[in-house]
Amino acid sequence: MAERDGYTPGVPCWIDTNQPDPEAAVKFYEGLFGWACEDVMPPDSPGGKYFVARIRDGDVAAISSIGDGAPPLAMWNTYIWVDSADDTAAKVKDAGGKVLMEPFDVMDAGRMAGFADPEGAVFFVWQANQRKGARVVNEHGALNFNNLETRDVAAAQAFYGAVFDWRTLSLDGGFQAWTLPGYGDYLERDNPGLRKGMEEMGVTAEFADVVASINPIAAGQTELPARWSVTFAVDDADASATKAGDLGGRVLAGPFDAPWVRMAVIADPQGATFIASQFVAENKGVPA
Repeated sequence: MAERDGYTPGVPCWIDTNQPDPEAAVKFYEGLFGWACEDVMPPDSPGGKYFVARIRDGDVAAISSIGDGAPPLAMWNTYIWVDSADDTAAKVKDAGGKVLMEPFDVMDAGRMAGFADPEGAVFFVWQANQRKGARVVNEHGALNFNNLETRDVAAAQAFYGAVFDWRTLSLDGGFQAWTLPGYGDYLERDNPGLRKGMEEMGVTAEFADVVASINPIAAGQTELPARWSVTFAVDDADASATKAGDLGGRVLAGPFDAPWVRMAVIADPQGATFIASQFVAENKGVPA
């Protein structure tokens, strides 16, 4: 599969997970996805560990220590590509969000900032320099989707529309997604025939502009916070769920069928949750 070399503004481009014991997390994810991980932090750095995970030498994600003063909670984080982290911070403030981490330079890798949307879902932005985000995506063990879990879709539409110019798309079966106008044209340049392939599968042309999914939180799920979550592509959702359990993780839901996919919700041994998703064309008509 072709590797990515950068993204267009407004597209999720990187993920990492904060872990109380990053070395233990490395063992879990290397065993589950076949990653090769390397600690890229300088030996004398006060910032702890930052293991970059790779498939075929292409960056896919990272596993890091939890920063000083941060809650000791394992979680996955979403980063969105921007031209300017500083300009995005201003947009977030104007749209009613919060700046949790002011823009700062990450050595020569890039510039980043951390925010919370009006409902409290945390996300980050990445203004690239030397590091261009995930190079390998949409294959076994690599990022497949970023997902906003929210109780107030209308408020999220207003916020993310103002910050990133995102729109929304609803498909048969209940699937809802964020779209970025023109993103499909950007993908088509690197993947000629992409739109034609979608048309042959019976997918609306607008799906080419999808950058993330929208997962409404049910009214009765009062314990769940609004958040961004991540989905990894897998070749076999059932086998991945079994392996995750063997490695000390927990299967929280599934595996089960959903539109176009078979998936499982998994927690790693330290509690960070993610979705393992297997593409299944025959599941096109399965309701969400």
